[in-house]
Amino acid sequence: MLSVAAVVAVVLNASAHRVSDGEGAPAILNVDTLVSVDAVTVSSVKQTFDLSEEPLSATLLDAKRIDREGIKGVKDVVTSAPNFFMPDYGSRMTSSIYVRGLGTRIDQPVVGMTVDNVPIADKNMYDTMLPDIERIEILRGPQSTLYGRNTMCGVVNIYTLSPLKYQGIRVNADYGSRNSYRIGASVYNKFFDRFGISVAAQFAHCDGYFRNMYDGSLCDKENSGDVRMKFQYRRGALAIDNVLSLTALRQGGYPYEYAGVASGEEQHADLLGKICYNDDASYARLGVSDGLTIRYDWPRVSLASITSYQFLDDDMRLDQDFLPLSYFTLQQARRQHDVTEDVVVRSKSASRYQWMCGAFGFYKSQQMSAPVNFLPDGIDRLILANINQHSGYNGEYRWGLADGTGGDHLWLGSDFVTHTLGWALYHQSSLRAGAWLFTLGLRLDGETVQMRYHNSVDSAYTAFPSGGGNPYEVRMKIDDSDILSQTFIEFLPRLAISVDLGAAKRNKLYLSVAKGYKAGGFNTQMFSEVLQRRVKNFMGLSADLDVADIITYRPEKSWNFELGGHFSTRDARFTADLALFHIECFDQQLTVFPEGQTTGRMMTNAGRTRSFGAEVSFAVQLHDFLTLNGSYGYTNARFRKFVDGENDYAGNRIPYAPEHTLSARLTYEIPLQLRWMERIVLGVGTTAAGPIYWNEANTLRQPFYALVDGSVRFEHRRWGVDVWVRNAVGTPYSVFYFESMGNRFLQRGKPRSYGVRVMLNF
Repeated sequence: MLSVAAVVAVVLNASAHRVSDGEGAPAILNVDTLVSVDAVTVSSVKQTFDLSEEPLSATLLDAKRIDREGIKGVKDVVTSAPNFFMPDYGSRMTSSIYVRGLGTRIDQPVVGMTVDNVPIADKNMYDTMLPDIERIEILRGPQSTLYGRNTMCGVVNIYTLSPLKYQGIRVNADYGSRNSYRIGASVYNKFFDRFGISVAAQFAHCDGYFRNMYDGSLCDKENSGDVRMKFQYRRGALAIDNVLSLTALRQGGYPYEYAGVASGEEQHADLLGKICYNDDASYARLGVSDGLTIRYDWPRVSLASITSYQFLDDDMRLDQDFLPLSYFTLQQARRQHDVTEDVVVRSKSASRYQWMCGAFGFYKSQQMSAPVNFLPDGIDRLILANINQHSGYNGEYRWGLADGTGGDHLWLGSDFVTHTLGWALYHQSSLRAGAWLFTLGLRLDGETVQMRYHNSVDSAYTAFPSGGGNPYEVRMKIDDSDILSQTFIEFLPRLAISVDLGAAKRNKLYLSVAKGYKAGGFNTQMFSEVLQRRVKNFMGLSADLDVADIITYRPEKSWNFELGGHFSTRDARFTADLALFHIECFDQQLTVFPEGQTTGRMMTNAGRTRSFGAEVSFAVQLHDFLTLNGSYGYTNARFRKFVDGENDYAGNRIPYAPEHTLSARLTYEIPLQLRWMERIVLGVGTTAAGPIYWNEANTLRQPFYALVDGSVRFEHRRWGVDVWVRNAVGTPYSVFYFESMGNRFLQRGKPRSYGVRVMLNF
């Protein structure tokens, strides 16, 4: 009832307090009611200075650019940052991010993410639409000292609009190709100049872009909804923020088209270039998050506490063979609870010496059910054929249910309960000496993860002896349980030196050395392979196996060296950021598909890799109303040492990370002296990436490709209308490739799309 009352109060009072344009009329947020990027003082609890002062690579997007480009989430913005790549493949569960040659498709990410200072505990929640984003910061390079595990390549910090800064009602609606639409509304209100409440909600739908030729349906249909409530309180030195959010998603997905066999004779030539599978492939997600930030500022010291609880309930279902055959299906249903606590104490004075100390802890409890259901084709071709080939005699096995009546499926049950407890102590000191700034960061990070697994098979097979004896039935019952645990403790230092070059505020050079770290874990998706080996062992056709050896993988560590600078002219009409980097990575975690007719995918550790490259981003005010923004990144990421048991890939490029990334956008404003329209904004841009290698052997790749987009925007203080187009020239490209059971599959990038977006402010 409290939440309902709060919503009613916000709506009733929304028109009482608004950001004013100086004439009493409410100013639309996207027209300069917020300060520009260069003037923004970083509000992150953990950043000591303005980001232009920090010795690191960063990309910042302000409210105006976010609004004009229709940015609603991370996938909409990553192309603006050099060497930062988040492909749109699979489903919203597959939130893979690649930075400077490092990244992975499953399990722990290389990039962290926070929303209003609250860390997102699971990468499955990264790809979420967020209404009313005020600012986005993309920090590249290791952020492990301040943010800990799984930030070895950077952090994305997102800040949403504050009801203490803006008051009013905002309504927006989008409609585009494939019957895609999004409807959103938000209300912001402030009471007594101390207490602010906002409520934002949106719903989105898309019919889908890719057609499943098996039944003619669009396989990537999607519905999603998000609600966010923000409470803010200010009284003297005390600041309290609480953000409660709810997100729900239901989508098809996995539009993987058949691309032939990896080797041998073609078996499904009629399916080449087609998406054609017969079983369910979908993803559903429900997420709840509540983050409480309490901050108190004394004259010289600031104390902040960030507490969060996050709940995730998601369900992935796959037709794992992605063919119109009945091989097997996979389900991964999970419920997860996360609690985090971060306490930060930092200096506030303007003295030459600044410091920060912190303590962080988290607890994660996860329950997962991941059964694999083998169907007739899978039983015949993946199990029986293998068994008969190695049985030692020309017998034939037929599967049946435990009661001997026969059956057409084999159920491999896998259930897991995982508990993870982590802690960290960290410190950062910064000392100014004239034009020089010296920064030292230290973090001690610990984590213990324990997994209790339960694998089960309850079936029977019938043997037909080749010697002519009577067939007989053998009951097969496998019930396998155990507990696995791992503990990781890591020391993470960072040292940076920067010098002010004078001439303009942003002219600085910096040099940094930092250690990156990503925790190890368990290959839960390999338990289907473990169970298949158990079945063979039950029949005496294979040796027993060490489950821990197959399931566990080690932490990933790196040393990062970076030389860069921030530059601008005195009038700030030109700004640029440059960086050169070199990364030595040890035990890099790679997602691989086991060779042959196997069914799982697993995380493995490459012995050693290295990556070096360069990146530049810039903004140029070519004219009072003409602006050019651009970025370019180059990455040369290769294996130094990686032998998968059969092949030596030393010297080859690391898969899935693009060698080049590029973006450029030209914006032209046409001011109008009309009562009903204030300006027209024309925008045209391009984003490009590639080449991207699809396998460790570097025999397959996506060549360099570029996409063109454009928009025409009509603006007024009370409304805005955008007409936009993406992939305007219909460039064909692929975003994902993999092999499964000896077959190749591709996912194509989205084709040309266009639409209109309307925004209203009251």
